[in-house]
Amino acid sequence: MSLDHGRRNALKTLLFASLASSRLARAVAEPGPSRSVVFRARREKLLAAAGKVDPALLAAAVGAAVAGALGEGSPANGFKKIFKPSDVVGIKVNCIAGKGLSPRPTLVGLLSRWLQDAGLPPRNILVWDRTDRELTRAGFEINRGSSGVRIFGTNDEYDWKPREWGPNGSCFPRFLIEDVTALLNVAVLKDHDLAGVSLGMKNWYGAIHNPNKCHEDKCAPFIPHLSAFPLIHDKLRLTVVDAVTGQCHAGPGAAPKWSWPYQGVLASTDPVAVDAVGWGIIEDRRREVGLPSLANEKRAPSWIAAAGKLGLGEADPARIRVEEV
Repeated sequence: MSLDHGRRNALKTLLFASLASSRLARAVAEPGPSRSVVFRARREKLLAAAGKVDPALLAAAVGAAVAGALGEGSPANGFKKIFKPSDVVGIKVNCIAGKGLSPRPTLVGLLSRWLQDAGLPPRNILVWDRTDRELTRAGFEINRGSSGVRIFGTNDEYDWKPREWGPNGSCFPRFLIEDVTALLNVAVLKDHDLAGVSLGMKNWYGAIHNPNKCHEDKCAPFIPHLSAFPLIHDKLRLTVVDAVTGQCHAGPGAAPKWSWPYQGVLASTDPVAVDAVGWGIIEDRRREVGLPSLANEKRAPSWIAAAGKLGLGEADPARIRVEEV
């Protein structure tokens, strides 16, 4: 899996050139709001005391955040701007924590419906994560059949030729290489014991066969470079964060003691900015409940600043605008 020093540097040079070219092309080709705007939709009573979500309020919140992020009056019109009917859209979810701290199937179902309203056939929509087991635990119904939206896990069906990205090399799902042409990242708002927080960019650990090899130095060398890898970076169109329930401590597994009803949704075309805003929300909650800051616990998510330096988006909170919708 290792490469000689000269070849490694050449690959990095090509990667950075590709990133710069891609960002410039998107800035020219995609009119609308700045990529450093995060749209936040919160709805009082979105989450009932019994933990049930109000479907109408959820649709209103997700729809407002997605439409705002894409600069259109409706989420379907927004999807028409960033996806073609011929695209195969992979909706990457994060189901490692099971029900309660995974993207809600109802939220993902809304996104799937709006994609179809935008002209995509159901079979061109693929909801995926690492395994069928994790998806099932989170409430998704597996569908590998010939009709409807596809929902399934990678289940070790990787292309077993490792591809080098920055400080590591990994095998990626065959369908991500051969089938999926565009990505929609659906994350959750939660703490992570090593990375500080786990939001959109950390979600891509579920796209490689060896995430266990990517946690040194609080994940800072790994998360940005994996997010910059062309199989992910060049296909990503939007990040949505299911923040109906957040968790401010003891992640990435579910810890009900530290969960709270944030009752919101975040969306942005800037994957760094949305993670930076999510980090701020978690820090605010930690202060409210008397926990030390992530910096004081020596696990501040330095990978967010590293992603900004790599050119993936805006990491400086002072340069990120949060639009309430």
